[in-house]
Amino acid sequence: MIFTSFSEEETIDFARNLAKTWRGKEIAFLYGELGSGKTVFARGLAAGLGVKDIREVCSPSFTLINIYYGRCPIFHVDLYRLEHQEEILDLGWEDWLGQGVIIVEWAEKINFDLGHPIYHVVIKIGDQGEREISLILKNSENLFSG
Repeated sequence: MIFTSFSEEETIDFARNLAKTWRGKEIAFLYGELGSGKTVFARGLAAGLGVKDIREVCSPSFTLINIYYGRCPIFHVDLYRLEHQEEILDLGWEDWLGQGVIIVEWAEKINFDLGHPIYHVVIKIGDQGEREISLILKNSENLFSG
């Protein structure tokens, strides 16, 4: 599925509508260059999951993980500052899987299997500043085979 967004509000609405259908154990990997709208998309997911004030949803670049509460816990992870797989593995994935929704910014840094289906959200900035948002659901067994 591909969606073109012309504003932050449209991006939030698209993500909100997606997350409204979620059961509370999904994983979303967000990809895109700096400033493409990954955190904006995360805000929309949080809104769809029942977070009352989405202004509290911010990129956890320095804290690495923020946890929000709506219909379920939301584990918002930012891997931007991490360089080594050992650092990424040490974040505590086993504690979150199946316990709530996991949203990962800079997910291209993960090269291990989480053992769950994953929503891959690729956000590209267009020539006029619009965002092309591609959404693909993949099972993890297909994810790391190339």
